[in-house]
Amino acid sequence: MHDKTVAELSRDLAEGRVSSVELTQHFLDRIEARDGELNSFITVTADQALADARAADERRQRGDATPWTGIPFAHKDIFCTEGVRTTCGSRMLENFVPPYNATVSQRFRDAGAVCLGKTNMDEFAMGSSTESSYFGATTNPWGENRVPGGSSGGSAAAVAARLVPAATATDTGGSIRQPAAMCGITGLKPTYGRVSRYGMIAFASSLDQGGTMARSAEDNALMLNVMAGFDPRDSTSLDREVPDYTASLNEPLKGLRIGLPKEYFTEQLDPAMEKAVRDAIREYEALGATVKDISLPHANLAIAAYYVIAPAEASANLSRFDGVRYGYRCDNPKDLLDMYTRTRAEGFGSEVKRRILVGTYALSAGYYDAYYLKAQKVRRLIQQDFIDAFREVDVIMSPTTPSPAFVKGEKTDDPVTMYLEDIFTISTNLAGLPAMSLPAGQVDGMPVGLQIIGNYFDEARLLNAAHQFQQATDWHRLAPEG
Repeated sequence: MHDKTVAELSRDLAEGRVSSVELTQHFLDRIEARDGELNSFITVTADQALADARAADERRQRGDATPWTGIPFAHKDIFCTEGVRTTCGSRMLENFVPPYNATVSQRFRDAGAVCLGKTNMDEFAMGSSTESSYFGATTNPWGENRVPGGSSGGSAAAVAARLVPAATATDTGGSIRQPAAMCGITGLKPTYGRVSRYGMIAFASSLDQGGTMARSAEDNALMLNVMAGFDPRDSTSLDREVPDYTASLNEPLKGLRIGLPKEYFTEQLDPAMEKAVRDAIREYEALGATVKDISLPHANLAIAAYYVIAPAEASANLSRFDGVRYGYRCDNPKDLLDMYTRTRAEGFGSEVKRRILVGTYALSAGYYDAYYLKAQKVRRLIQQDFIDAFREVDVIMSPTTPSPAFVKGEKTDDPVTMYLEDIFTISTNLAGLPAMSLPAGQVDGMPVGLQIIGNYFDEARLLNAAHQFQQATDWHRLAPEG
């Protein structure tokens, strides 16, 4: 059962070939047997999951089921879940139990999906390897001692290892696409504002976006059907009609115009990775698409702009964790200032502290114009590059990552090298565009991801392009050993 997609499991449930209780217990058994070596989960909610599965079976018997009723899945531990601790991978929130559900969490509950638990992540979503989690690093199931990418590495590893058929995730600078690529699964970051951020613990508010992780494009479409839509509780949520993202999956690709940005095919890209990506693009040409070289002239400024804007917003968002209202508090503080300083020093990990310091510096009176304001101007130029490109092409394709998954510890002492792991993904967050990664080959036995970037609200086109590729290839069906 664990080798089936969400779409296949949904059909099995609808036709009575399996019950939700049986399905849920099967995946819980897999988590218990395998997650000790992967550490993809922070919290497993077995009792609640089985209770929800029983309720899902009853709902199906009443005849009011949705495609998700009884389907097991997992939440990245950044989405608030009522009555279940939500840690964001940090000591600061180690024992935080929200009294409410995030909008994404509630929508899956309303659909009848069965949450098996909360997946591991880089602390406060700050990282590219899931090594900064207070609860320990996650292992990529494709290779011993390899990272799964980050920050949504727990979700990616759990899906790749068949511990869950799907998982929610978030993407601030590539945190869905990069781990999806490294773990050989399919992940989608929607247009900024397409998925509500209410109840999603903030890192950088103008960049964060909830999204999907599963094995196939079809499953991602099924997830987005649940997650997308206007939410009046989120001021950045967009009031725009949501299509059925599965409706156009089978449309042919004849006439699809693909743009290849020259700035994404440079010496920073592993040659073997480039070959795999170009082979995938040739497959698209065989499916009827046309390919055109394009330029995104300000792409080389994306990393610099991002690592001013994101830390600045993180500095503001994380100021709420001070030991006063909720979360971790130091023992026996001498006074208020001592409580503030020791709580934050003890509650945050090194990467979070680094970004808070950088962001506070960039926002300070003497440097705001020189750094933060200038970075926002560069952000606008990057966005304009994409707007210009989409006048000539329908989608943009590139590698998702410059190299396959690297060894644990290889880059932890060199933050700049770690930041460069997101060199091909960050621009789309700065521009607010939808983008996804899908498996497109292997290098030395490790997965390679193909990134597809679309115009605003063009998620259906991306999913169609990915689905058609997956009908013609088998990369998304490959599984790690075990």
